[in-house]
Amino acid sequence: MILSRVKPAVEQQLEKTKPVNHKITAKDFIEKRDYTGALTILKFDIEKSKQDVELELWLAYCYFHLGDYNNAMLIYKNHSKNSGIKHLFVNLACCYFYLGMYPEAEEVLGKSDISDVKIRLQFHLSHKQGDEKKLMEYHELLADVVEDQLSLAAIHYLRSHYQEAIDIYKKLMINNRHFLALNVYMALCYYKLDFYDVSQEILDVYMKKYPDSMILTNLKACNLYKLYDGKAAESELKNLIARRSSTFKFCEDLIKHNMVVFREGEGALQVLPALVDILPEARLNLVIYYLKQGENEEAYELIKDLEPAIPQEYILKAIVNVVVGQEKGDTKQIDNGQSLFNMVGSSSSECDTIPGRQCMASSLFLEGRYDEVSLYLSSIKSYFSNDDSFNFNFAQVKLSLVIMNKKSQSAWDLYLKIENSQDSLIILQSIANDCYKTNQFWQSAKAFDMLERLDLLPEYWEGKRGACAGIFQQIVLGNQPQDQIADVIHLLRNSANPQVEQMIKMMKKWAKNNKIVV
Repeated sequence: MILSRVKPAVEQQLEKTKPVNHKITAKDFIEKRDYTGALTILKFDIEKSKQDVELELWLAYCYFHLGDYNNAMLIYKNHSKNSGIKHLFVNLACCYFYLGMYPEAEEVLGKSDISDVKIRLQFHLSHKQGDEKKLMEYHELLADVVEDQLSLAAIHYLRSHYQEAIDIYKKLMINNRHFLALNVYMALCYYKLDFYDVSQEILDVYMKKYPDSMILTNLKACNLYKLYDGKAAESELKNLIARRSSTFKFCEDLIKHNMVVFREGEGALQVLPALVDILPEARLNLVIYYLKQGENEEAYELIKDLEPAIPQEYILKAIVNVVVGQEKGDTKQIDNGQSLFNMVGSSSSECDTIPGRQCMASSLFLEGRYDEVSLYLSSIKSYFSNDDSFNFNFAQVKLSLVIMNKKSQSAWDLYLKIENSQDSLIILQSIANDCYKTNQFWQSAKAFDMLERLDLLPEYWEGKRGACAGIFQQIVLGNQPQDQIADVIHLLRNSANPQVEQMIKMMKKWAKNNKIVV
């Protein structure tokens, strides 16, 4: 999924440094892609041959392939005044690109000669900078060669066009069976498409040849997490950590991030903040962590400036806006969340996916089309039981929107329609709590009454008691019909709590004084 690393962009001839006696050289290690071994020999040779430009450039090449882009950049930058070094500026630009220094990469590319690598890098830069016009221009310049097609597939992957990327990899595989890494790229795409078992099966082809691959092992761990649980994934990742090279930094941040995910957020505040600007998933998972902890304002601050590019980002930003808007009673913020839900739910490419159906359900709630909501809830039942990166009560957020619009009766009708479904408890809890918060006490009391019948938890009685007191106060103030007092008393009699009789006695006394038959 990255720029081609099959051959060096710098075309120096290592044969020049090859000793006559054919002893082991840096070239031998590089041909085997053992860049750590090559680095060791090159450093030793440089100590003996001070200011050997060619050796230093190969040193930068090894640093780059080990993921140590900063050290590679420093070497190329140190030689940037030497105009005689071929491809120096495009190599320096590649380092800037991998360090996320896109303006610097673009500036340096302006000094480089035209080349295939330069075009590919400009293609990737235009994507990173969100310049669609330039992206299309450089797309037209790509040729039907392996390196260019790999770059095109990478952009498809980054834009969530996973099937398009898979199609390119399959086409390349026909004439390049020895390019085993294409299996890993396809496995990544199938992982993103939620075909975890297919992804795992494809990985096996590469695993037989390169069992110690860090990218492979990490992806395998992610598949295990989705197919089984965090413990299975963590076990696989621990094997990777145990055997990784001390100088290999390529997967270091990814490993730290995924270990937090596999441990259900353990250590999130120690690891994720530092990775927010390095791994896009780190920002999303930190937002989710804050939401689960009830720290909604922190979640909002982290995501408010994010420009969504993929469905998961749209959905998460929508949820944060709705939750915070509900807390503050800010209808504008809730509307912002609705518009984000609509973008995903109405998308032709997402409408038949789980996230797409979730967002469509949200839109239906907001539009008052409650008869159709149960269909969407039944189509995403697995969502509520899967412990994935968005495992919090999605249905609760949607119901909150209904209740905020003072349509609690519609929410209750929805519960009655799916009373026997797996999702009914989530909806019942949402009605009970959110109606209480918005002073819709009668619907809240009925919901807490149902919850109390299902499980005699003290908090359910306390919620029911508070809701009944609230509706009684509304009756006394004339905000609800007086004859509703009989319904409230009937609801209280369903509870065995000793406080019930005292409350009923007080209500009956008021009813008698106001000549109401109960």
